[in-house]
Amino acid sequence: MRKGFHKHGRDDDDEGKINLTPMLDVVFIMLIFFIVTATFVKEIGIDVNQPEDDKPKTVDPDKKSIVVRITNRDRIIIAQRDVDVRSVRANIERLHAENPEAPVIIQPHPDSTTETMIHVMDSARQAGVYNVSLAAGS
Repeated sequence: MRKGFHKHGRDDDDEGKINLTPMLDVVFIMLIFFIVTATFVKEIGIDVNQPEDDKPKTVDPDKKSIVVRITNRDRIIIAQRDVDVRSVRANIERLHAENPEAPVIIQPHPDSTTETMIHVMDSARQAGVYNVSLAAGS
């Protein structure tokens, strides 16, 4: 007999090798088993209230705004009438009671004081109107 050959004709090097194909089959079958039987945990998050519509709301033509004009000499004009500083809140409350959906729009003159504008804004808030806007004055 020649060195390295046995009676069945195999080389000595072939006996030392392990066939890995069956082991890989078992590993893939186990992987598939664990993927199929795994339970997925739902992560807990917070609910977000998204706005229903991004479009601006259409203004009803019947809904008139409560316009408060402030002149360059800090005179306050509501509904085409001069109003004393102390009675701004009462006038806004009256107009708001007539039309609860009406917003208050303040139109200060560029030369009017900020103090008068803030007083009108505070009076509107105290009157219960929270839809107060500031417009460019004339």
